[in-house]
Amino acid sequence: MKKSVLIIGMGRLGSHLAEKMQDLGHDVMVLDSNEERINRLASRIADARIAEYTHEEVLSELDIPSFDICFVTVGDNLEASIITTITLKKLGAKYVASRARDDVQCEILKKVGADEIIYADGETADKLAIRHNGNNIFDYIGLTDGYAIFEVPIMKGWENKSISELDVRKKYRINIIAIKRGKQLDPSPMPDFVFKEGDHIFVMGKSRDVFKMSAKT
Repeated sequence: MKKSVLIIGMGRLGSHLAEKMQDLGHDVMVLDSNEERINRLASRIADARIAEYTHEEVLSELDIPSFDICFVTVGDNLEASIITTITLKKLGAKYVASRARDDVQCEILKKVGADEIIYADGETADKLAIRHNGNNIFDYIGLTDGYAIFEVPIMKGWENKSISELDVRKKYRINIIAIKRGKQLDPSPMPDFVFKEGDHIFVMGKSRDVFKMSAKT
């Protein structure tokens, strides 16, 4: 499902995230107060704007509630990150993911309304983009040649059915490599494993096949 995405702060993380989200087919708008950074992205990102994003009047002109997700990827300026996060939530942002460099910043950003914290040294732009590409992708580990490992919830109708009965490999072209039930992880499920409501599966396959399957959950 195509999403409308706002990304504020065009450092390395923000610019890479913007390009990845656009490559995945989403509508992306980027903001930065640095003209050089925006000019560098203008040929690759359809909607790149120079803006003083800490000013409420600037953000209020963007119809913030229309964005499915707002990323605040401001680098070392914690004050700007806090102000921007507060302002986005005040203006009705549905979901705000803000960057933090340590646990202290994490706690501050949570207190001012961030729905998700992005650790600058703990999550790549690729992983972040993939996880937010679909509503049902909980984790992602990139491999090679378009393959990856994903954590996704089981599909509707899988409850009380076994892996062999569902014939997952043939129908969806993915391999189930582990199953999570609550806090318990089964790293080598047998073909007769029977699913229950709320189960998550770790699957390996091509990204496009997993996206197609997760869209149906």
